[in-house]
Amino acid sequence: MTAPAVTAFNRTRRGERSSLESAIRTVRIVLTYGFLILFGLAMIMPFVYSLANSFKTLPDINANPTLLYPTQGFSFAGYNRIFTQDFPRWLFNSAFVSVTLTLTHVVFDSLAGYALARIRFPGRGIAFAALLGTLMVPGIVLLIPRFLILREFGLVGTYQGLILPAMTGAFGIFLMKQFFESVPVDIEEAAAIDGCGRFRMFFVVILPMAIPALTALAIFSFQGSWNDLTGPLITVVNNRDLWTLQLGLALVRGDTGSALPWDILLSGAVITTLPMAVIFFIFQRFFMESATYTAVKG
Repeated sequence: MTAPAVTAFNRTRRGERSSLESAIRTVRIVLTYGFLILFGLAMIMPFVYSLANSFKTLPDINANPTLLYPTQGFSFAGYNRIFTQDFPRWLFNSAFVSVTLTLTHVVFDSLAGYALARIRFPGRGIAFAALLGTLMVPGIVLLIPRFLILREFGLVGTYQGLILPAMTGAFGIFLMKQFFESVPVDIEEAAAIDGCGRFRMFFVVILPMAIPALTALAIFSFQGSWNDLTGPLITVVNNRDLWTLQLGLALVRGDTGSALPWDILLSGAVITTLPMAVIFFIFQRFFMESATYTAVKG
């Protein structure tokens, strides 16, 4: 085979290889996006069905639960019926407890995270290891001990019983510790040279730099408090005036007879979900950044 023929043959082979690689890359991209779309639909469809069925009558929901449109006309009966319950009171309780716990998490988690990241004290490594160990304990395991402690202190059926046990959290401390470790030590050394004490340095110099991490912490704290059911269930189940949204919706069946009031439950679920959906879409950048803060440093 002559040299020109060999050159032409090699070019043909390279072109075929390039076309094959391009086709494989295209198939991989299509499969990846197809899987992501299916996964996204699996996540969002329950909310779509809840939203669609919340505008149906109860007989229409029971007869056609999978249809995304009402066959008997749009109805706000579920939304009207839910406000005949103590829904405004549940909404206030959830908002009050969630906002209070969010503020306490921002304050105490950031203080504890900064102490673990910067202050050298005996047993710091053991304390951090114990903190991480609590993340591995299922929350359901702690329900009975938590109830017994609250009962001993007379906090069952009170706002204090809802707030005090959840004022801080291991995940928030871990999140803030990881962020503070990413802050250059030179900044603190410069502040110390200028005469800043430890607390002034933290509140005036370091904390303003932690706004992204604090925002992510506030979002996660609010989300966890807003969606919590087990805490109110063991604390205020016997005090209807202190029921939260989650507890009220879980126990609303007892006030409506044996049949499930799907119109009330779905309407309440939509109203309960909307605040978190709005917060997520507004602050989703901080959700993504939190993954960077919680990454383990090498």
